Amino acid sequence: MVAADAREETRARIEQAALDLFTAQGFEAVTIDEVADAAGISRRTFFRHCGTKADAVWGQFDGHVVRLEGMLAAAAADQPVLASVYAAYVEVNDYAPADLPMLRQRMRLILTEPALLAHSQVRYADVDRVVAAHVARRTGVAPDALVPRLVATSTRAAATTAFELWLADGRITLGTALHQAFDELAAGFPSLRLPG
Repeated sequence: MVAADAREETRARIEQAALDLFTAQGFEAVTIDEVADAAGISRRTFFRHCGTKADAVWGQFDGHVVRLEGMLAAAAADQPVLASVYAAYVEVNDYAPADLPMLRQRMRLILTEPALLAHSQVRYADVDRVVAAHVARRTGVAPDALVPRLVATSTRAAATTAFELWLADGRITLGTALHQAFDELAAGFPSLRLPG
């Protein structure tokens, strides 16, 4: 248990050092050696915890995807498919207040740094795969059929837009932004309908 705690603490130090440096100097301008120095570790230790600079920004994203997959698998059979996807997205993105400053740093980099934007397609493909598989199970079609793929990409786009709104508007909570985005999507953008 102590070794696991020490490993988590080292990983957190690496991520915070990387986020601080990338925010101040730009992702491309900072080297792995500089991140390691700022975290008080060796280059070798950096690579034990992170394969790349991008991994230091993304953090434990694989665990995030596993949690999402588990929540979708545990969704009640009588819960509508879209509602189960929305609920899982909201739950997996429910962060403790103490974690929000680091999340803001992380997401600002992910959504604005060109090198990370390109890398994000690989990460988001994992989310899409999990959501499409859930929709496919519930609807009896293949995961690569139109509806599972469309639900996966459109709900991810809604979640990404909610994160962008949350970053831009310091008054809205992430949960509220996610609910608003999913409500609009689920109802076919009711705010755009003409009256009468």
